[in-house]
Amino acid sequence: MRHTVGKLRLQPCTTFGCAEVEVVDRSRMKRILSIKKLLKNPYKNNSPLYNKMMSARSFVAPLRRNFVSTPSGATALKVFENSCYSKINFKINENSCAKEAVTRFTAFNIGCLAVVDDSNAVVGVCAERDYISKVAALGKNPLETKVKDICTYGPKIIVARSDDSIHTCMNKMLFKEIRHLIVMDSKNQECIGMISIRDLINEVVKDNKESITRLTDFNLGKGAYFGSE
Repeated sequence: MRHTVGKLRLQPCTTFGCAEVEVVDRSRMKRILSIKKLLKNPYKNNSPLYNKMMSARSFVAPLRRNFVSTPSGATALKVFENSCYSKINFKINENSCAKEAVTRFTAFNIGCLAVVDDSNAVVGVCAERDYISKVAALGKNPLETKVKDICTYGPKIIVARSDDSIHTCMNKMLFKEIRHLIVMDSKNQECIGMISIRDLINEVVKDNKESITRLTDFNLGKGAYFGSE
């Protein structure tokens, strides 16, 4: 939209909201020259344009740094405490039938269980893919198949320590192409929980929720210099 002030026609600048001179009136040449100098050198004399540019820079730079960073102070133990696994019994005895494991997968909307022996010590893990590949795909009877016949035991298991960072947990999952980790206490090496890749993602998104919202608003034109609406 153009605005006319006397014989001087001004057009809003789409970049910073300042006025650009379109038609020059000789009688106001002095004012026009000062405006042109301001547009050519916005950093002079702490001008309004300079202030807006600096505000935009201070708004974007911290978001760029915070958006790509991992949650500060977030550990595997903290992720477990916020996970659905902290609210259920995620352990199953190795002598239980495969049908019970599937029933718990469905009831709790989870994809993995920690396998324990008769002394309640964790000895392995049983995941959905174990049931699919070793029971359903082979047409075996889930009531006759034991969890110990399909689960993954001992040294093949990669675990997370309670003080592992989210970044470390993700790297362990990517290394073995798995979606769940048993959380072991860093001091006594006892199983204290289980986490999934979904739990890690939820923690990252929650930590960066404010940054994501402001960046989205900035992209849609809702925020920027004047802040999010």
